[in-house]
Amino acid sequence: MMKAMTIKMKLTLAIGVLVSMIVLLLALSVINLQVLTATDPNSPAAAPALSRALIWVVAVGIICIMIGIGILVKLPSSIYKPIQEITNGIQEIANHNYNTRLNLCYSKELAEVGKNFNRMAARLNDYHSSTLSDLMASKKYMDTIINSISEPIIGLNNELDILFINNEALNVLNLGRGDVFQKSAQEISLRNDLLRRLIRGMMEHKEDVAIKKNEPLKIYADNKESYFQVKYMTISQPGADGVTMEKRGDVIMLKNITEFQELDSAKTTFISTISHELKTPISAIMMSLKLLQDTRVGSLNDEQSQLSKSIKDSSDRLLEITGELLNMTQVESGKLQLKPKITKPIELIDYAIRANQVQAEKFSIHIELEYPSEKIHKLFVDSEKIAWVLTNLLSNAIHYSKENGRVIIGAKQEEDVVELYVRDFGKGIDPRYHDSIFERYFRVPGTKVQGSGLGLSISKDFVEAHNGTLTIESELGKGSCFSIRFRV
Repeated sequence: MMKAMTIKMKLTLAIGVLVSMIVLLLALSVINLQVLTATDPNSPAAAPALSRALIWVVAVGIICIMIGIGILVKLPSSIYKPIQEITNGIQEIANHNYNTRLNLCYSKELAEVGKNFNRMAARLNDYHSSTLSDLMASKKYMDTIINSISEPIIGLNNELDILFINNEALNVLNLGRGDVFQKSAQEISLRNDLLRRLIRGMMEHKEDVAIKKNEPLKIYADNKESYFQVKYMTISQPGADGVTMEKRGDVIMLKNITEFQELDSAKTTFISTISHELKTPISAIMMSLKLLQDTRVGSLNDEQSQLSKSIKDSSDRLLEITGELLNMTQVESGKLQLKPKITKPIELIDYAIRANQVQAEKFSIHIELEYPSEKIHKLFVDSEKIAWVLTNLLSNAIHYSKENGRVIIGAKQEEDVVELYVRDFGKGIDPRYHDSIFERYFRVPGTKVQGSGLGLSISKDFVEAHNGTLTIESELGKGSCFSIRFRV
């Protein structure tokens, strides 16, 4: 019967019983007191009546006390126990133990609470199971996609723990999947040289440290030396506010360029060979042309003189291109040899002016020299190569200047940096092409001046080989200024 009672009924019944016992005890005491008052104290019946009254009061009092103790013991536990079970059940749910169920049969209300709790737990369990299944299916799908990528790829979180890695990357790193998954890449890199190089490169990439020429990474893979281009990507996603992007990790990708590297090497070797082979016949042509122009052999008529001059210009141009190709192959093959020595900046400038003097007179260009009166720090450079760079820059400035114009070549020093510069006042270069003009074979659209598109690229390579920088400042209609800077 008690199991069907509500908590309210239990409390009402308990209080009613206690009140009834108190009333009964009081009524019994009052009745016995009245009986004793009405009895003559000297009467022989007084003593038995008093004994009877005391027995009744004591007996009823003991019964009341025992009932009260029973209520005191049973009632709190009957309320506390189901509440404790509900609390424990909620704690289990909070700990993702969705199989927890409650069996509350203490009262109607608690039975209803238990029924609703169990229904909620069952739904949470179903949702969790379906979500977990979806997540596992998604993870397997992502793992399949990542492993289907033919290029090595590694994913890291902000703590540099490996989140995912495909089979190609494991093969290149010579590691097993169990050795790396969700483990610290820094710890693994202590015993893996290639991973250590990749992590170091990623750190340099984050710190915007310039990696020289973004050179390919040479790795022994597939039983041969292979070349890989490394690319680092930062993974970000919206933060708590849904707007601000927060960094979540990094991805390292390696692209196998072995085939292209081999083709490039073959191309470089071919160009180098052809350039060397061309120099001999070009020199022979120029020697024959010089003999032909010698009046001791015989004079030439105007048409013949014009033709010989055209042959000389073409031969000079061909010799210049051959020299540029040889310089380019030196840079590409890594065989660029520097012979640095202490050189005054004015010596490099004088060489460039002398080399372009005839060309400047041909186009009626006035070359102006800007050189400070105070002493400039000397440079420790390969004077031949840096003079070649200045000569090339000055030649370009003359070609792109208007007739009867002027070109400025000079030097200056700011603190520990020496700057050599060439400025022209031609039509200028569109800012869109400021980076592209240093790429090989690139020519600004609309340029009518003939050229191979190698001069600026080789110049930049020569300057950077000395740990210097070659930059441009140019605006359309205002000319251009190329600056070479060396730290001294």
